[in-house]
Amino acid sequence: WHVGFTDVDLSFVREQAGDDRVADTAVFENTGYARLEGGGNPDKPYLFIAGFRKDTFDILPVHLVSGRLPETSSEVLIPAHVAANGGVRFSVGDKLTLEISDRVEKEGIRTDQNRYLSQHEPYMAGDTPGTVRESFVPREEKTYTVVGICERPAFEEFTAPGYTLITMADRTDPASGFSLFVSLKNPWKIRSYAGKAAGGRGYILNDEVLRFMGLSSDVVFSTLLYTVGGILVVLVMLGAIFLIYNSFTISMNDRIRQFGILMSVGATERQIQNSVLFEGVCIGLIGIPAGVLAGICSSGLVISLVAGNFRNILYDGIFRSVPLTLRVSVPVIAGAAAVSMATILISAYLPARKAAKTPVMECIRQTNEVKVEGNAVKISKLAERIYGLEGTLALKNFKRNKRRYRSIVLSLTLSVVLFVSADAFGNHLKQAAERSVVDSDYDICFYTEDMEEEELFRLYDKFRTVDGITDSSYQAVSTYTCKVEASGETLKLPMDIQFLEDSVYFHFLETLGLPAEDYTGQDAGMIAVGKVKRAEKESGESGLADMFADRSMDFFITPETEAAEGGQQGKTIRVTFVDTIPVDTLPKLPSEKRPYVFMAMAPYQRKADFDSFHARTNLGLTFRSADPSRSASEIEAMIQEAGIASGYTLYNVHQMLEQNRNIIFVVDVFSYVFAIMITMIATANVFNTI
Repeated sequence: WHVGFTDVDLSFVREQAGDDRVADTAVFENTGYARLEGGGNPDKPYLFIAGFRKDTFDILPVHLVSGRLPETSSEVLIPAHVAANGGVRFSVGDKLTLEISDRVEKEGIRTDQNRYLSQHEPYMAGDTPGTVRESFVPREEKTYTVVGICERPAFEEFTAPGYTLITMADRTDPASGFSLFVSLKNPWKIRSYAGKAAGGRGYILNDEVLRFMGLSSDVVFSTLLYTVGGILVVLVMLGAIFLIYNSFTISMNDRIRQFGILMSVGATERQIQNSVLFEGVCIGLIGIPAGVLAGICSSGLVISLVAGNFRNILYDGIFRSVPLTLRVSVPVIAGAAAVSMATILISAYLPARKAAKTPVMECIRQTNEVKVEGNAVKISKLAERIYGLEGTLALKNFKRNKRRYRSIVLSLTLSVVLFVSADAFGNHLKQAAERSVVDSDYDICFYTEDMEEEELFRLYDKFRTVDGITDSSYQAVSTYTCKVEASGETLKLPMDIQFLEDSVYFHFLETLGLPAEDYTGQDAGMIAVGKVKRAEKESGESGLADMFADRSMDFFITPETEAAEGGQQGKTIRVTFVDTIPVDTLPKLPSEKRPYVFMAMAPYQRKADFDSFHARTNLGLTFRSADPSRSASEIEAMIQEAGIASGYTLYNVHQMLEQNRNIIFVVDVFSYVFAIMITMIATANVFNTI
């Protein structure tokens, strides 16, 4: 779909379905809202019930985590982010009794003056804490059975006040409000259509789809896309124009005598030009269809190579189930043919015009091709000795026809420019892709901040039994603040302590050659990493440098909250700096990422010594798997069945890394194919010119 209207009536739905600009529509009933009891997100306090029709799933696909799709209006599908974002767990088989209500902008019952609110309008909190600028108007009570858990629906806006629950539309009691999703026959008119059709109503654009169509509202993205595309087209056209122009120039030079004879018996300039242009048209009628056919076949071959990789690039996107297939666009083919024919005719017209304007006798004698003046072809004795016979002949030929010599040099220059430009373009793309590549010590990661350790380890024992799991571990990461003396002033730096599974930690000490007894016990030292990214002035490349001059130091650490409040609850730890960490830490939010790594490591048995400080701590379980996607799905199903009340995040890290690898593969294929095409043009150009 291209545009969605979140609150419309049945007449509007029918009107848009009959609009000749519309290709397809999908609609669901806005059944109403219910309060989410115990929800942890103050900006999303509701459940929103959407009544789907069977054909709605075609345009608004739903990705199941567990269970099945609803089949009746008493069954419901719960999105997984109700648990992950809202902190409320539902399991397949649960019964939900909900008071279906309307959101109204002001207090009181629903009247013509009370504007009721839709999913497009965020939750309206009041100006003072604890107050709101909207109220609930109850309508009826309904009971649903949870039959499945799904991923967050793509059509739900991030600012929507309700988590979307999906049921089937009730034919016996149709709703008065609907959400309509439209795809247009001509997506380029989407904004003008949406603005006029909405008529003041709220609507949403499907930015993900529109971006892939080149219709993004992001000015920077669109500018980059069309600038790069324009540069590539100009490069190819320049190469093609020079190649075809040189071909016709050589053809004209070979037949200049014929044109002179024809003009001597009455042929006009127009007839000579038309003769050459007709030749160009004939070449185009043969070459363009062959080129179109070869282009379609080669595009199909490239698509078959990258289709699987391209789909994996869109790991978290809405295109995961959309195949990359070849579609032949008649307007694009016609445009390519028109541009190619125009290139041929321009390339043919220039030498034809020159030949037609040459005097008849010069054409017959061909005196215009070679003009030799006195001393023009003399070669010095030194040059003859240096270059030999072959070089002397070549130099004299150049001197006899300096114009062709300049044409050859220009053509060769263009060929080199094309090749270097293609190679540089490919390298920049690949470097940009490689910068996004990361590696990880694990395939799957489960982490939480507010779960009890006892519950975490119960889950750990279950997750380890999942098919495909080959290795597993656990860790905790606590965040502290420590004081550091730098350049005569005291700085407060965030510092993480990573508590690793004991066996992993001691194995790491062994690889470093450090005695385990020195780093075990209540007041024992810790190993740490303190690295900062710095750019080398000479090479311009960035690398990691040590943050601290000493390899062993003492730090007084306090919990972040204590540091903010000025408290002194903390502990002094002694660390020994090393150059690497044992295993990757738990993922961080973008807001938590730092331009440096400052982290101490300790065995998990020492975590209890620090629990009294109540520092912010994330607990994590990490797994290696022979089939990460299948294992992650089974773990997610186990989580849903367990009905966990704590907030958590489950990462399929392997899939993210595979995404990065696929980006590089797709960029490589594009770069190499483009470089090969430019190389073929350049090679033909050089060969033809010489």
